[in-house]
Amino acid sequence: MTAWFKRKEKGIQTSTEEKKDTPKGLWYKSPTGKIVESEDLAKNFYVSPEDDYHVRIGSKEYFEILFDNNKFTELDAKLSSKDPLKFEDTKKYVERLKAAQKKTGLTDAVRTGFGKSIGKDIVICCMDFKFIGGSMGSVVGEKIARGIDYAIKKKTPFMMISKSGGARMMEAALSLMQLAKTSAKLAQLSEAGLPYISLCTDPTTGGTTASYAMLGDINIAEPGALIGFAGPRIVKDTTGKELPEGFQSSEFLLEHGFLDFISHRKDLKKKVNLYIDLIQNNPIRTEK
Repeated sequence: MTAWFKRKEKGIQTSTEEKKDTPKGLWYKSPTGKIVESEDLAKNFYVSPEDDYHVRIGSKEYFEILFDNNKFTELDAKLSSKDPLKFEDTKKYVERLKAAQKKTGLTDAVRTGFGKSIGKDIVICCMDFKFIGGSMGSVVGEKIARGIDYAIKKKTPFMMISKSGGARMMEAALSLMQLAKTSAKLAQLSEAGLPYISLCTDPTTGGTTASYAMLGDINIAEPGALIGFAGPRIVKDTTGKELPEGFQSSEFLLEHGFLDFISHRKDLKKKVNLYIDLIQNNPIRTEK
């Protein structure tokens, strides 16, 4: 009996130039091993349908979710960091900035949008982890401060979406100053009687947690987000103790009173605007 196919020559015969690569980004594999097509992931608010894992996303995706028809005006879009300390470690800071800007298409680790969400104006600042780990430098603090000023000027609610590894070490004390600066601006927002909604996403750590991320009138988080000042490994090494199960997860923080609510991403727009309506004692809006 003759086989239908029989290799005459051993080894791979296709030349390197002729090989076809599988296009990147067609599938996503969640930490639990579930495979989902990227298109289906986007349709499901970037949440894995099988295990409900909330994939890390950036300002582009959050703005799509929160602003009506993804229509918004970006504020201070061209604001970018300088290098006042002439910092250099394994690479010059100016080179890191240029590389991050080229790779991500962003000017820095936060973007600010002004638009309508369920029919009413809102200012939203959203951090991007892919830009130097969402680190908080002078520009991040300044853009958040300006976003709050704009919300006060327009008499609109303000929302902060945090996703950060902490203060940007390349700017040293200038980064740490942003904690006090943004906190002072939030106090002005409060004095103006305007709501502040803080959303903590994975991860929210360091100076971000120590300042604006935990100062909301309503503090919410996504399921399974890592939220804390120092990471679990650092805490464990410092204390020399075993940490409780789920330590620094959003569920752990909710249980211990650090958060008000946990919101699934598909409900985020509805919940954020519900909280705003309740704070302002306005009629409850619903999406059409």
